[in-house]
Amino acid sequence: MKILLVDDEKLQLIRLENAVKNALPNAEIVSYTNPLQALQENDKIDIAFLDISMPELNGIELAKKLKIKNSNVNIIFVTAYDDYALDAYKLHASGYVTKPVSEDKVKEEIEALRFDVKPSKSNRLQVKCFGNFEVFCDGKPIKFERSKSKELFAYLVDREGAAVSVGELNAVLWEEDDHKSYLRNLIADILATLKSVGAEDTFVKRHNECFVDTSKVDCDAYEYRKNNPDAIKLYHGEYMSQYPWATFNGEF
Repeated sequence: MKILLVDDEKLQLIRLENAVKNALPNAEIVSYTNPLQALQENDKIDIAFLDISMPELNGIELAKKLKIKNSNVNIIFVTAYDDYALDAYKLHASGYVTKPVSEDKVKEEIEALRFDVKPSKSNRLQVKCFGNFEVFCDGKPIKFERSKSKELFAYLVDREGAAVSVGELNAVLWEEDDHKSYLRNLIADILATLKSVGAEDTFVKRHNECFVDTSKVDCDAYEYRKNNPDAIKLYHGEYMSQYPWATFNGEF
């Protein structure tokens, strides 16, 4: 998620930046005091917080130009006055925040965006945790040879990069029974399955433990914890529904 902040008053811009960082700690934020320089941003902007009253180019005019570059950009106007409210809503702005801007005000606007902000798909491997657990590579479903292999991989995804010992995996997948020798077959199956689609670097195996490299996985649950608005909308109370051990902590 990329967010643009524009306010010609440096102190107000710093306050706005702090509020947005606190509300969306994982977002990429770019800030400008000069609205003309802000227009030089070439990357796609998902959300723009714009001060309305600025010299050279006010927030309304800046929003019009940003809309030309990207019609789906979410515009949130920031002002100390309500004088421009009508013009703002004529532009189909996503929101309107009065100064002083606070983290709570930013969160309120983020939760009511006009246009969805899609979780980034920078990795080849996508994992769906909400509802039933499923794994995709380049948008195509991955089929594991054994159902227990898929469940083991799901548990590692749930642990979000934490190293898990063979003993813990055995306890989770079979409770009291000892299947440690069978676990080696499941791990080999996961490695072979991921290697077949060129994503074997997602799974890391060390002596007596293994984990998922979360930097190489796009996951709806991970995006939810980053406060991604679109991921939040995907969650309807179900998390890895096919596995009895799975519980979701939705805290940001």
